[in-house]
Amino acid sequence: MKNPYQPYEMKVEEIITESPEKDLKTFYLSFVTDQDADNFNYIPGQFAEISILGIGEAPFGIASAPCEKGMLSFSVKKVGSLTGALHELEKGDIVGVRGPLGNGWPINQLKGKDLVVIGGGFAFTTLRSLVKYIIEPKNRQDFGNVDIVYGNRNPGQILYKKELIEDWMNRDDINIYLTIDKPSEGWKYQVGFVPQVTEKVIKPSQNAIALVCGPPVMIKFTLPVLKKLGFTSDRIYTSLEMKMKCGIGMCGRCNIGSKYVCKDGPVFSMAELEKLPSEY
Repeated sequence: MKNPYQPYEMKVEEIITESPEKDLKTFYLSFVTDQDADNFNYIPGQFAEISILGIGEAPFGIASAPCEKGMLSFSVKKVGSLTGALHELEKGDIVGVRGPLGNGWPINQLKGKDLVVIGGGFAFTTLRSLVKYIIEPKNRQDFGNVDIVYGNRNPGQILYKKELIEDWMNRDDINIYLTIDKPSEGWKYQVGFVPQVTEKVIKPSQNAIALVCGPPVMIKFTLPVLKKLGFTSDRIYTSLEMKMKCGIGMCGRCNIGSKYVCKDGPVFSMAELEKLPSEY
């Protein structure tokens, strides 16, 4: 078993600037050795620590899917010293990646179910991983209907625009609803906050499971909508990515009651969270 403190060396293969403000970038990384690529096995919803020597490390959700062999992708918003250093990287640079960490989305429980995927802002990363896994031809038959609601403040903040609009929206086996907070010139999709759009477009289903990831305020106001639509607590899953710290339960900074988010999560059902202190 690999030392959990030791990162894999990965090379920057491509960098995509996602926003006009250039504060959102997606990094495509390749493993330096084939053995490392073979050893890094993960499921959608897990995360990894990215490190730069002399700067530090921080946790990020894995945006790529396991079917995208030999590479990992991460979408990073520039907010501090480490993310600022990541934004200065160029093709060919080397970074450290420690993981995979956390538990991921409950793939086995999702099989045979209709899925409602709800995301907001740059927290859509692990949901992108999940959807890519589901629509992989060899996996698609394992899941029912897939509805996706993805919201942002404005069109410029939408991640993976080309993939979502040119690929996902043209598929007949998933439904995707993009929304922004306020009307914008040229925007032809939904307008409104994620909870309101969810209530508008999602039909109640006794066979559906909801998976939610986004800013805490979005999650807070989306959960009552899901309950109104008939989702019970055991059929709602969310990711507490914002609580992630060291990734292996050593620093204690992600502790909530009896749980360590980085070891027991970051994905929890609402039934689990309702038994914990409300500090999340």
